[in-house]
Amino acid sequence: MENIRTPKVENVRLLDRSSGQRKATVGTLYLSATHTIFVENNPETRKETWLLHSMVSSVERPPTTPAGSPLILRCKDFRVFQILISQERDCLDVQASLVRLSRPEKFSELYCLSFNPNVNKEEREESWTFMDLMADYRRMGVPNNLWLLSAANSEYRVCDTYPSQLFVPKSATPAIIVGSSRFRSRGRFPVLSYFHQDTLAAVCRCSQPLSGFSGRCQEDEMMLQAIMKSNPGSEFIYVVDTRPKLNAMANRAAGKGYENEDHYSNIKLQFIGIENIHVMRSSQQRIIDVGDMRSSSMTDFLWGLENSGWLKHIKAVLDAGVFIARAVADEGVSVLVHCSDGWDRTTQACSVASILLDPFYRTIRGLMVLIERDWVSFGHKFSHRYAHLDGDPKEVSPVIDQFLECVWQLSEQFPCAFQFNERFLIAVHVHVYSCQYANFLGNSEKERRDMRLRQRSHSVWPDLWKDRAQYTNPLFQAEQSQSQGVLRPNTSPYCFKMWKALYNHVDKSTPPHQSPADFLSAVREESQQLEEELTNHQEVPAGGTAHHQAAGSRQEDRRSDGETDPVDRGPGSEED
Repeated sequence: MENIRTPKVENVRLLDRSSGQRKATVGTLYLSATHTIFVENNPETRKETWLLHSMVSSVERPPTTPAGSPLILRCKDFRVFQILISQERDCLDVQASLVRLSRPEKFSELYCLSFNPNVNKEEREESWTFMDLMADYRRMGVPNNLWLLSAANSEYRVCDTYPSQLFVPKSATPAIIVGSSRFRSRGRFPVLSYFHQDTLAAVCRCSQPLSGFSGRCQEDEMMLQAIMKSNPGSEFIYVVDTRPKLNAMANRAAGKGYENEDHYSNIKLQFIGIENIHVMRSSQQRIIDVGDMRSSSMTDFLWGLENSGWLKHIKAVLDAGVFIARAVADEGVSVLVHCSDGWDRTTQACSVASILLDPFYRTIRGLMVLIERDWVSFGHKFSHRYAHLDGDPKEVSPVIDQFLECVWQLSEQFPCAFQFNERFLIAVHVHVYSCQYANFLGNSEKERRDMRLRQRSHSVWPDLWKDRAQYTNPLFQAEQSQSQGVLRPNTSPYCFKMWKALYNHVDKSTPPHQSPADFLSAVREESQQLEEELTNHQEVPAGGTAHHQAAGSRQEDRRSDGETDPVDRGPGSEED
């Protein structure tokens, strides 16, 4: 609260530009330690708009106008709010407060850590047991006689950005693991990400080798040999370097680089060409700018979309997943995936491949498990990439945004294969940035353990699961998704679309229409009601009614449960 200069300002005008709102509403603006709150003056509606400070990306102050001093709040979920304050002094105070509140300097300032953790203690503890990653590995069929659970990284001794529990090839000894980790950037040695039971091929992940121009490591070569041996049906493995080859070659000058096929005789090296975090950051900013264009022509919009390069980058990430999935499912060949440090492009490629390979990850719970495994536990740098704390802006990049968009693009091509709808993907996106829950704080499992987040906050997954009815895709056909098995998307450029719902690109000239998903849900619900009524009519015996039959059935049920018929309780009783 010490950062709030003016906690309340009256006669403020608010315009939600991203929702298509045309006319500003007048009300009172409140600043709390965690939220900006706007309450309309209209006594009939008194509508409230709540905005978490952690969702504010920037606070801009355009020139003062005769009507007052404006502020533009741009949010991390691409909403844009325009505020007009009559007094310039109040505007400067609000701006200074919001800039500081939206850039917390320590984790304790974030919303999820700002309340008493002992309130609802049992609920908090249960929320963290909702997700069981070991159960997912068992579902895959590991451990087995090919892969085992290693204690090598217990207490994060070998790699502090990896989880403490890791699956490695059965023939990989502790000496091989330690030696390989010393030859890999940040110590991120090759480990299992996904095991395909049908072909026994695996998707593994790591970081780039510290090979330079001529360096080699016997233990690392033995580790890749062990991965190959863990797939009895293949005589080689693919090593997928997700970077553009020129970038990987440039890293060799710094003593890093990529695997030399002369040293690793059992590999086939494949470069994919996903750009780095800096290219992606500027690309997304350009796509946001396209949405901000007012009264733009179709030519301007298409030029802006093409110039951003955003869909080209989405295609590159999806192409990486497609290559891995085909190698595993069609060729039966294991794949080792890496980029530079193995926590951005590697994570994208492995998780997209899992979505393509396994129908489980196309369910609501399955996507939760996948994000918790490939993103959270394997050390994706959430706090740096999504600016949870005030830090280096060059570390910020929309890495998980691109993964979620790849999933959305797939759901557009395969509308019956996904249990969840785009609302679920957008909800996950919001929670990654909002810091309302602690799942996505910190940059590694070790950091989260050291911060004792499970004792100080709640997990997001149970709450999303409770609301799964609104996140369910009415077109989902579980049988079809299972029978389809591997998804084989078309990644031709014409197949990619602009994700309007994420970027809040609404048609400002017309009122919002009911979404197709909502319409289908309503139709399905009505159809079920009609089918039930039809069934009741068909079951009615001659001289009876559906109502009488249903009442008789209820009485029969009570008798079978040991209950007697209710006595007459008189007028106004519950049975009337």
